[in-house]
Amino acid sequence: MDEKKKALILIDVQKAFDDKKWGERNNLNAEVNIRKILQLWREKGWLVIYIQHTSDNPNSVFHSMNEGFAIKEIVEPMKGEVMITKKVNSSFIGTNLEEQLKESEISTVVITGLTTPHCVSTTARMSGNLGFSTYLISDATAAFGLKDHNDRFYDAETIHNISLATLHDEFATILTTEQLINDFIK
Repeated sequence: MDEKKKALILIDVQKAFDDKKWGERNNLNAEVNIRKILQLWREKGWLVIYIQHTSDNPNSVFHSMNEGFAIKEIVEPMKGEVMITKKVNSSFIGTNLEEQLKESEISTVVITGLTTPHCVSTTARMSGNLGFSTYLISDATAAFGLKDHNDRFYDAETIHNISLATLHDEFATILTTEQLINDFIK
């Protein structure tokens, strides 16, 4: 990875995902791993971009007046770090993310956050399609179990792994936190 041409993107690491309505989650250490990457990124002085999901529905856990809208304390933004709000799954649609990356001459993005099959996957797909060298950190993201169109339930680990499989080597390179730190950063 080029030393100065990369950005860390933290997608929807918000208190809303602590709500019991989502059910069981895999990778309970995702936020700890995000924090490790974030701390290293800050030490290097590289670009950090926070993506924060918002909803216009006052009853949504993502509404700006509800506690769930807040970024989790474990990865709280620092003054000067980029904050972008979005209303859809893709961090690129309806935002200035692409413009920010291009203005900063970013060619490589490292994606972390919640949840793997939704906003993380959609953002990674678009990042790859837009020509960014995209890395998705498998243990710095997580999923919840989901039911399909036939009401069949798939556990969180299965959803997570299949989501990563659909992205790897087509839209993004999938790495662990350790691989990112040991092989790409140091």
